[in-house]
Amino acid sequence: MRLLLDTSTFLWFLTSDRRLSETAAAAIRSSENDVWLSAVSFWEILVKHQLGRLPLPELPSSYIPKQRKRHGISSLALRERAMTHLPKLPLHHKDPFDRMLVCQSLEHGLFLVTSDPFLRAYPVKTIW
Repeated sequence: MRLLLDTSTFLWFLTSDRRLSETAAAAIRSSENDVWLSAVSFWEILVKHQLGRLPLPELPSSYIPKQRKRHGISSLALRERAMTHLPKLPLHHKDPFDRMLVCQSLEHGLFLVTSDPFLRAYPVKTIW
């Protein structure tokens, strides 16, 4: 499977947070799956860290790429074509970062790994 991690899922995976479901953790760890973290999530992490709402052991500009590499998680760029899905999405969720993840999941045929029930309401394949 091809998986796109939402921001919380990625952070919970890094810290072995108990909020991460066993199904999601197993899917991320499986060598049979391709796992992606969106540039959108990286952006969200940078913003939240800068606002003081997300403590990290080091600056996100070095921490996030280092952790992606350590866990074999690829980076997914945000491309214009993915954004064309945005006007077609119902307003289940108002968070622009999450809505962009939905667009990327649709554009690239990725399973979105998320605990967010609002994201699972979109027409994307999800795992939790």
